[in-house]
Formats: sequence, C-alpha cells, structure tokens
Amino acid sequence: MLNFMPFRLMWILALTFTLTLLTSPALAHPYVNPATGSDRAGPILRGFDKPEKNWLPGHRGVDLPLNIGETVLASGSGTVAFAGIVVGTPTISIDHADGVRTTYQPVHAHVSVGEHVEEGDAIGILGHPTTKFPGLQWGAKIGEEYINPLSLLPRPTIRLKPLN
Repeated sequence: MLNFMPFRLMWILALTFTLTLLTSPALAHPYVNPATGSDRAGPILRGFDKPEKNWLPGHRGVDLPLNIGETVLASGSGTVAFAGIVVGTPTISIDHADGVRTTYQPVHAHVSVGEHVEEGDAIGILGHPTTKFPGLQWGAKIGEEYINPLSLLPRPTIRLKPLN
C-alpha cells in the first residue's frame, strides 16, 4: 500500500512555491527592455554584480547596448520619482506599483518628477557615458535591496531538442 502523505506534502510545497513565484515582483507584471522595448533581455554589455554590502564596489544594474542620442523607454508603468543629475550623471528613476524602483543612466530626461509614464513610453535620450562603460545602465531595487533588472523581464521559454 502506498503512503500518500509524502505525495500530499509534495503537492502543498509545490503549490506554495508556485504561488510565491507568481506573486513575486519579477513575475507579477513583466517589464520590457528599456533599450529596445522588447520583452527579451538581448545583448548585455556588463552584467549585474551585487555587492555583499551596499557600500562595497559592484555593479548594481546591467549595461545595455544603446547609442548616444537614442531613445530610452520606461521599462514599466509608474511615476517618475527623480529626473536630474546624480554625481554628474543624468539620471531618471521610476517608482512602479509593485514596489520596484527602476533607474536609467546616463539619460537626459524628457519627463518630470511626478509624471505618470506607461511601459514603453519614451522617457529621455541616452547621454555620453560618465564612466568607462558605454550604453544604458539600467538598475532596479525594492526598498534598499538591489535586484537584477533582468529578473523583471519575462522568463524565456527553453525547449530542448532530441539529439537524434
């Protein structure tokens, strides 16, 4: 006779895990790539490298290929929280309803603080790099916790093909 208790417990754990994934900020509402408007990550110039402590060196976002003067898009709908200069770098931050704040650098703003933007709206143009790295730096955080902004994009579907 089979013991169904472990099977039932497995189902409860699987359901809990699935519900947690579905209600996480990264999956509650997929975002778009602010350089392309696509729901795919595309090429990455420099990846996310979260430091152990917020004051340590690291890379708190990802660098996406974009040319100076090209349009930067809002990765999700929200309210512009900041549009100005941070340590000599033109910066835009957007607060989203799911608690995520996204940041875009070096971007000359076409939006103002308090303005509502929709996913894919033009928010500014890419400026000259203020570091040795080119392209758009896209960052994200929840509260004081930096997260990989690529985790906001829909997860890709991966299909394996048989070898024969």
